[in-house]
Amino acid sequence: MDQYKSREARIEELKYLLADKKLDELSDLLNRTNPVDIVECIEDLTAEEALVLFRLLKKEDAVEVFADLDQTEKEKLQEGLNEDEFKELLDDLNFDDMIDTLEEMPATMVQEILKTSDSETRDLVNEYLQFPEDSAGTLMTTEFVEVTADMTVAETLAMLEEVGKDKVTVYTCYVTDGTHKLLGYVSLRMIVTREPDTKISELMYEDVIYVLTTDDQEDVAHTFQKYGFTALPVVDNTNRLVGIITVDDIMWIIEQEDTEDFQRIAGTTPEEEDYSRMSPWQLAKNRIPWLMFLMISGAFTSTILRRYEDVIQTVIALNMFIPMLTGSGGNAGSQASTLVIRAMATHDIEPSDWAKVVIKEITVGLICGLALGAVAFLKCYFFDKVAVNVALVVALTILAIVVLAKAIGALLPIVAEKLGADPAIMASPLITTIVDSLGLIVYFNIAQAILPGLGV
Repeated sequence: MDQYKSREARIEELKYLLADKKLDELSDLLNRTNPVDIVECIEDLTAEEALVLFRLLKKEDAVEVFADLDQTEKEKLQEGLNEDEFKELLDDLNFDDMIDTLEEMPATMVQEILKTSDSETRDLVNEYLQFPEDSAGTLMTTEFVEVTADMTVAETLAMLEEVGKDKVTVYTCYVTDGTHKLLGYVSLRMIVTREPDTKISELMYEDVIYVLTTDDQEDVAHTFQKYGFTALPVVDNTNRLVGIITVDDIMWIIEQEDTEDFQRIAGTTPEEEDYSRMSPWQLAKNRIPWLMFLMISGAFTSTILRRYEDVIQTVIALNMFIPMLTGSGGNAGSQASTLVIRAMATHDIEPSDWAKVVIKEITVGLICGLALGAVAFLKCYFFDKVAVNVALVVALTILAIVVLAKAIGALLPIVAEKLGADPAIMASPLITTIVDSLGLIVYFNIAQAILPGLGV
């Protein structure tokens, strides 16, 4: 907590020195401030203030700060920097950060920048920009350490001393052949603890985990989580090593994917910008389609009520329990769907497990339904003072709805996955709408079966 307060105080001090134009003191404080905190400070400044502060940063800090800024803030700085300053900044960025920046820029501007780049950089950039969106190819960087199996420990250490400062990580060296095909990897720890004349072929691990350039970023994130890597090699379809993905990049992807799932579970279109940066109109625009769809879907409820209008008029008491029944069903379905969606996201379950999952949720539904039904019966009979047969209708309906909702909540996300859709779309709002309609049909059919004079 003290550290958090200290960080907040430092950010406020940065803003104060900038406002008072005490640039020497500001420059000194920037040198002692974590670049992550500088990013937070820049996000609260005007374009002019942000540019002044950015130009006071040390070169290496400026590169790190720019890489961590979101696209809006990058554009704010880019407009103030002259062409040479911006080109130099791009050249100093890690390759993956440079690609991320270029991807968000207008095509004409990217072409102008590439005109002044060397042919090798130009070819690499063009290759990276053609990878499918949200694929491993768009996340990787080319700044990795590549060694051959016939190199010695001494040769590897000499190479690391020469090129290490320009690489994203040196803790894992990737072993390739003459055509850059991935053969294995060797850790820095293994290298520095062996005799200088030891061959890399004697130290390398051949069972190397990798991803393809076309693999989806969510699958890449799962691989990181499963194996606990800090870096992961990326190969093309000929097993040629073309880049690596580092854990700092994948942490952002994990957060992004989780955020998208939560947004879909909440019944809204995933939003690329942060909530605090979006206008009410932007937020409403992303929510209206789902709300409209759910509203129209909910119209089935009124159709069902109209069909069973005679039943409701005959036993008025049935009407007062509808909110409790639909609410219980919606809640039960939401619980099941949320847990199944999360289990699928973490690969705890697969679509092929659908039968096992549904059976488990039906069992859970029976246990929960019996408990809720018993309490509902007692409430209806003793507190609401309705007839025993009406209380029994409500109790049996609660049991049936909860079991049905659990089964539907478990099955629909799996069906979505099998159809190639995001399972998160089968979340609370949609499950609730479906269960509401089915629950009412169950309710009135049980009433017709049990209550005298309602049979058809």
